[in-house]
Amino acid sequence: MRISVVIRYIGIILLVLAAFMLMSAGIAYVSNVDSSYYPLVMSSLLTLLLGCFPLIFVPSSDSISTKEGYCIVVGSWLVASVVGMFPYLMWGGEFTVINAWFESVSGFTTTGASILNNIEALPRGLLFWRMATCWIGGVGVVMFALIILPSIGRSKRMLSSVELSSLAKDNFNYRTQTIVRIILITYFLVTAVTTIGLKLAGMCWFDALCHAMSACSTCGFSTKNTSIAFFNSGLIEFVLIVAMCIAGLHFGLIYATVTGKHNNVFRSEVSRVYFTIIGVSSVLIAISLWLSDIYPTLWLSLRSALFHTVSLFTTTGFATVDCNTWTSFAILILIFCSIVCGCAGSTSGGLKVDRFLVAAKMIRTRLRAQRHPDAIFRTKIDGVVQDEDMMGVVMVYIVAYMLLILIGTFLNTLFGADLMTGFSAAVSCVSNVGPGFGEIGTMSNYSLMPIVTKFNLTLLMLLGRLEIFGLIQLFFIRWWR
Repeated sequence: MRISVVIRYIGIILLVLAAFMLMSAGIAYVSNVDSSYYPLVMSSLLTLLLGCFPLIFVPSSDSISTKEGYCIVVGSWLVASVVGMFPYLMWGGEFTVINAWFESVSGFTTTGASILNNIEALPRGLLFWRMATCWIGGVGVVMFALIILPSIGRSKRMLSSVELSSLAKDNFNYRTQTIVRIILITYFLVTAVTTIGLKLAGMCWFDALCHAMSACSTCGFSTKNTSIAFFNSGLIEFVLIVAMCIAGLHFGLIYATVTGKHNNVFRSEVSRVYFTIIGVSSVLIAISLWLSDIYPTLWLSLRSALFHTVSLFTTTGFATVDCNTWTSFAILILIFCSIVCGCAGSTSGGLKVDRFLVAAKMIRTRLRAQRHPDAIFRTKIDGVVQDEDMMGVVMVYIVAYMLLILIGTFLNTLFGADLMTGFSAAVSCVSNVGPGFGEIGTMSNYSLMPIVTKFNLTLLMLLGRLEIFGLIQLFFIRWWR
């Protein structure tokens, strides 16, 4: 494997990050040259230099191998997380080294977990950089680089193949360049429409843009300490619910729906399950809250239940209330939503509705086979027979996913967290959800976690965002030969 080629492509990713840092510095400049201006400018220059060196000294290559593709993608995520710390560390405040690392990883993986006790103390430039990290991470740091690399041919196909999971490719029947274009155009348009919607709903332009970037990347970072509760607006909540629901769907299906294709959201079995889970979970939670007198009316119960169900199910993590005050039944449903999460091919993390549906159908097929031993049954999604190898991969992923949650819970409780906090933190970080329950509830943060726990949680975030095996692969020495 050619390490020099890997470094060259990671250098291109750094140039993209430097551009976003410079854009954030521009926000700081127009905001009366706030205190983040010079840290962002210096960070941009440093990142630019780090990115330019490989491009100058490493010759270009027409093609890359599968191993090199994996290393470029995983290396880009890791390097982006390190470089993303620069503005935080140079600005100071609450950002120690571990806190800057935690906030950077949380942003790029779109987890949305934070260590900040006073978000509103951050200057606008730094707030925008915080949102930029999650917006870049929403579709993947490599995808942004691919759109500006029109001439790398087979290398582009390889990188996009590694960046997109096999499940995410199912609804893309296009060439690689077209897939990249569809994803980014859809992403830009949904963000723009959400920004306008939030502005019309009552936010200022800056808050509207930041929350649109956060919602469409399903991250959940906010510019306010109390998240969406600060605005106390049903209209704003409605706009965000729509935006989060769209961001949790497969981008290929969104494109197909808008362009009038046959394989659209309304015909997709996965999409129907996605909306069914949201609807049923919201109604059950609302009834539980109403019967427990947590809210005086069924309408207020349903409004709050729907917002938080969509927020956690799409792994966004916005909040309007402290869900720790809800019933145990409601919390249990929200934990289920935090594990399953949105669709493959979206910006959400988690297990994915696609895998959940495949597993459920495999169980049904197994039960039918036991009743009729001589019959032959096939597992189908949208009428298409699913490959046995693919279903095996799905089950292996589900087992690995649950093991990660178990290991994360063990480590969190080992270093002092109570069971609810330790378990929900593991679920939240592996699924890239953000808030959990207990000490890390929807109106709390991760600032009180021990240093070692914060580091462990960032590893869970990266494992979840890279779908576990991409990151683990790098630790097998034989794989490098």
